[in-house]
Amino acid sequence: MQRVTFDLDVLRSFVTGVELGSFARAASRVGRSASAVSAQLKKLEEQAGTPLFRKAGRGLALTEAGETMLAYARRLLELNDEAAAAVRGVDLEGWVRLGLQQDFGDVLLSGVLGRFSRAHPRVRIEVRVARNAELLERVASGRLDLALAWGDGMGAPHGERLAELPMRWIGSAAGRPAWTGAEGEPLPLLAIEAPCRFRDAAAAALDRAGIPWRLAFTSPDLGGLWAAAAAGLGFTVRTSIGLPAGVRALGPGEAGLPALPALPLALHQAEAEPGLPTARLAALVVQALQRPVESARGVQREALVEGGGRAGRSRQRAAGSEARVRPVSTL
Repeated sequence: MQRVTFDLDVLRSFVTGVELGSFARAASRVGRSASAVSAQLKKLEEQAGTPLFRKAGRGLALTEAGETMLAYARRLLELNDEAAAAVRGVDLEGWVRLGLQQDFGDVLLSGVLGRFSRAHPRVRIEVRVARNAELLERVASGRLDLALAWGDGMGAPHGERLAELPMRWIGSAAGRPAWTGAEGEPLPLLAIEAPCRFRDAAAAALDRAGIPWRLAFTSPDLGGLWAAAAAGLGFTVRTSIGLPAGVRALGPGEAGLPALPALPLALHQAEAEPGLPTARLAALVVQALQRPVESARGVQREALVEGGGRAGRSRQRAAGSEARVRPVSTL
């Protein structure tokens, strides 16, 4: 049996196209022409020996084999990038102090910090998980080099807005009715101790909708909040990033709950031009957030392979617009 060696450049175009929702945008991102990316995808399917895409409306979605390829491609690229960083940064030394909101602990701690530590064993990392006000104060005073926090990026010397994420009502995954709204029954609200942006947004939305509410549970941290929500004691408000298994984000209008605003997410830096260790960790953090942020936004992936043949004809039918498709699953 002939051994297959996948081309990492091809895999990068493939993964980038899926994550951006468009191979047209992927071509620009990876610095290739649309026809070159189309040829890469054709080569990848030939090497795989099975179709990686299927028709979905006017566009293409991943087959089951395509989803499997996507998962392995991400792992291969991650290992490749980690190896490149380790070789180039073998002599990198220093100290990085990172602050995180509790929402991002599971997303970043094991993956990003593990990769960074393996690639740069001589760089010492200190992590503080805290609430927004403390994180911003520590960045402003120079006690943190980086902080991932909610807000518009204006609360620290050098902030960069990364995304704007919709707030969501969160309830028990078991489906127990926490509130029916019958006979003026107040909604039981679960919240983090004040001050809290999510708590304020929930109260304001309920008041605007004329829905009576009561503060049924308060907690100083997310652990207590998730436990109360999983037990069906009421509803809370957060984004859909970092939700544990016992809770779920409700759909728009579900349970008669009002719409909520979006909340900016920003990466704050203590210095305008940080040192190399801080800059590399910041880049890893931003990269690791791409998928969870896309999922939290509820972005519908777009897949469009440009070039000749079937892909080119699909492009012509779209008349310059990108065809929207729903993938088999989101990895």
